[in-house]
Amino acid sequence: MSEQSRLTEMLSAGEINRRDFVYRMSAIGITGAVAGSLATTLTGNPALAATPKKGGHMRMAMGHGGTPDTLNPSHILNGFLTVMHFTITNMLTEINHDGSLKPKLAEEWSASADASTWTFKLRKGVTFHNGRDLTADDVIASINHHRGENSDSGGKPLVDPITDMKADGNHTVVFSLEAGDADFPFKMGEFNFPIYQANEDGSLDWKSGIGCGPYVLKEFEPGVRATFERNPNYWNADNGAYFDSCELLSIADTTARTSALVSGEVDAIDRVDLKTVDLLSKRPGIVVEEVPSKLHYTFEMRTDIAPFNDVNARLAAKYAIDREAMLNGFLLGHGIVGNDHPISPAYPFFDSSLEQRAYDPDKAKFHLKKAGLTSLEVGLSAADAAFAGAVDAAVLYKEYASSAGLDISVVQEPKDGYWSNVWQHKAWCASYWFGTPTPDGIFTLGYKGGAGWNATFWGDEKFDKLLQSARAELDNTKRAEMYGEMQRIVRDDAGTVVALFANDVFATSDKIGHGKLAGNNEVDGRMFFERWWFV
Repeated sequence: MSEQSRLTEMLSAGEINRRDFVYRMSAIGITGAVAGSLATTLTGNPALAATPKKGGHMRMAMGHGGTPDTLNPSHILNGFLTVMHFTITNMLTEINHDGSLKPKLAEEWSASADASTWTFKLRKGVTFHNGRDLTADDVIASINHHRGENSDSGGKPLVDPITDMKADGNHTVVFSLEAGDADFPFKMGEFNFPIYQANEDGSLDWKSGIGCGPYVLKEFEPGVRATFERNPNYWNADNGAYFDSCELLSIADTTARTSALVSGEVDAIDRVDLKTVDLLSKRPGIVVEEVPSKLHYTFEMRTDIAPFNDVNARLAAKYAIDREAMLNGFLLGHGIVGNDHPISPAYPFFDSSLEQRAYDPDKAKFHLKKAGLTSLEVGLSAADAAFAGAVDAAVLYKEYASSAGLDISVVQEPKDGYWSNVWQHKAWCASYWFGTPTPDGIFTLGYKGGAGWNATFWGDEKFDKLLQSARAELDNTKRAEMYGEMQRIVRDDAGTVVALFANDVFATSDKIGHGKLAGNNEVDGRMFFERWWFV
């Protein structure tokens, strides 16, 4: 019997505990992450096995947040702010751990035959933190906040198709759309659309931070921390909001964030340094979690300015990156390679027939020549605010590209203010994108011509027409064809190098319990304060 088999039998029989199993497996060359996954398979996840209970002060450190942060839901530019809105208020719907949709503030919804009219019935008895009842007017004000010609909201493209909203009594909202949208209820679960109170003039009162969610905001220091206390009147208290209080800390430095967990200063961290996963998983009292996700790491080129206003320069950059080498050298295998469009196999309508783009220095040089260039000197901005190790990834890119005729200068930008000063401003920069429930969401937010988060300033008339047609199409076979064509257009023409889809790797104290983990956004859909508990 091999040593691995012997240890497996001992764990199954209860002769050794999980920690000893991981330690002994590492001694025979099995990495801690693999051993931990095997231990979970054999014995179950201790966090999953625990029964939820109330109590305690939960502290989460995130590699997000900056001094320009604001509670304005039009400007949710990082994960820190996403967590804040999920913590102090609710959306109409919620994305479940398996990607399905479940009721939240809306207890049910229905559509017209062509999906151009949607009716949402709100829960009765929901109150805001100041005791005021939730009504249809609050929902209308919350969605209207992102609409209109002068709106600079990142979520504006998702609600632009709404032509009218009206209240049918206090607890029903009817949405009229310019065309059918089979995915509309999913969009109402996006973090862009938290429900706050309406002012008397119909505008939205977001500045007070008064929501109807699981926790009450007590303090918000942008770029530093936010603190919360449990909402004693939360409508869903039987199924969440287990902590007495919570604290969200912005610690952009990965090493400092990890040290805070190891020393017990915090109870969980996001974005674990993949080079330290094995060592961290062996630390007493720490659990490393890994969830396949739609999260992807990108290098975004502004297509409205030189040199990337030429599609051949963009294609040269796409052929100049060795994705497989980056997957193994940067992500250490914790993910899959990207194909220069944002739809991974985790999405419906992923086109598996689309040829995977590979590292090809000769093709890169060919496209440089078509662009009238023999070589290309260009700067690539990066900071770990974009994603953990973004600067290292940019350096790897530089090395691969040097053989393809691209002379990349890596510009290490300040972490603070990266999303307001670098992203969408510099000609080429590192970025990351969360997942959305459906392809329409990510395409609409990041690739539709004129969208607020279209960081490459790319536009394609055929793509935009397909996007609108696919949204209204109720025949899934026809939708698949349309989304497949959109994936091809983005891959071959748009200004985004989608290098990698990364697994979500985070770590917690072994005192944290949770249910099945979601992968639609980082760290359990960024709803951990509502969903987790202390064992």
